[in-house]
Amino acid sequence: MQALLGFSRGVDVMNEKIGRVADWLVLSACAISAGNAVVRYGFSWSSNAWLEVQWYLFAGTVMLGAAYTLKRNEHVRVDLVYGSVSQRLRLWIDVFGIILFLLPGMVLLAWMTWPFFMDSWMRNEGSPNAGGLLRWPVKLLLPIGFALVALQGLSELVKRIAALRGLGPDAVGIADYQRPEQ
Repeated sequence: MQALLGFSRGVDVMNEKIGRVADWLVLSACAISAGNAVVRYGFSWSSNAWLEVQWYLFAGTVMLGAAYTLKRNEHVRVDLVYGSVSQRLRLWIDVFGIILFLLPGMVLLAWMTWPFFMDSWMRNEGSPNAGGLLRWPVKLLLPIGFALVALQGLSELVKRIAALRGLGPDAVGIADYQRPEQ
């Protein structure tokens, strides 16, 4: 179990660092968006490349930040049952949810988006807009993002199994669940 917890800690550290990158992508997207607005309306000048950079950064924020969000237990969930059951039952719900839904979904999506990226990369696909950017770098974010969520899902699964085997949630690094405000 200690080896699996070591793997879990490694995945957590990696996704924590990648999540910090996603944080900076949000700030960058905001700065570029504001700059685009000033240049467009103040100087009547625009560039498709700068407009596309905004959505590339947004894609990076979502795809690179998803695993970090899962790690921090801040993802969206249906709280009809989860918030009113015991900690142990929450752990079991998480274990089954990770095994039955999260892992198969993320592995399937990573696998399905890899050819989408490869086709774009092999063709050196560019934007159809004049002055636009290459498309394959942003398409690479899809399989990477889904793979990162799958890895974080494995990490969360290890932590929940460890907690069910007697190690406290704090000992294995499970983020506290906070019931949403009504």
